Amino acid sequence: MTITVHELVYYPVKGCAGTRVDSARVTATGLEHDRTFMVVDAADGTFRSQRTHPAMAALRAEVLDSGAVLALSTGSTGPLRLDVVPDGPRREVSMFGTALGPAVDQGDAAAEWFSDALGAASRLVRVVPGFDRDGWGETPGKVNFGDAHAVLVTSTASLAGLNARIAARGDAAPVPMDRFRANIVLTGDDEPHFEDRAARMTVGTAELAYSVKAIRCNVPLVDQRTGRRAGPEPVRTLATYRREPEFGNKLSFGAKNAVVREGVVRAGDPVSVHGPAGG
Repeated sequence: MTITVHELVYYPVKGCAGTRVDSARVTATGLEHDRTFMVVDAADGTFRSQRTHPAMAALRAEVLDSGAVLALSTGSTGPLRLDVVPDGPRREVSMFGTALGPAVDQGDAAAEWFSDALGAASRLVRVVPGFDRDGWGETPGKVNFGDAHAVLVTSTASLAGLNARIAARGDAAPVPMDRFRANIVLTGDDEPHFEDRAARMTVGTAELAYSVKAIRCNVPLVDQRTGRRAGPEPVRTLATYRREPEFGNKLSFGAKNAVVREGVVRAGDPVSVHGPAGG
């Protein structure tokens, strides 16, 4: 069965809404502009995410003018167009207790917008020029402000399998793919979670290599349209069949990948899958 690219999404600001595109350049750190910005605590530079600020899901961001402008919008806070500051004043930032070094502060207008939207004093930062951060796993690769990997891949088959299990419970609606915040969604294979077992994938002119299964926290409980938690699904059902003993019985959905050859990928592109991976 032919596997193709069903959907492409990049997330300019870590933790905020994604932007769906028909095509994307794939760089060493993932889809172009993916997670190049991050919202941090204004006091200590620790990153903010939907884990503690689910309202971030409803904050929409799009990179315009070849990276020169960041457009921000939400239903409750006025729109804002920012001239991106590629280099300038810097502040130290951290993620999961690990220092990431300095990042480029994007100014007071951005800080005020995110502080108002989240009800917490915040700053918006961007990766510094030449930012170099390693991922981890079977193929570590490089990553910007993503949790630890360049590209998150899921499939329509995996979502259909999950929603079939949710339907069998009879007391919850199916969940959409956006709960899992994937970069590349594949379609055309009826075997759920085949993406876990792909050691390498040729996607468009880019090549990806498996790093690790995507371990899940509480973010899939957040309705990505409203920015409100709407559990207990899909976590409740995932807990019945997607526990990972090697990760302390945490849950997984999707696969994290490194970029081993840069290129361009388009919706509808055929995908060549080569396995098996350690997942």
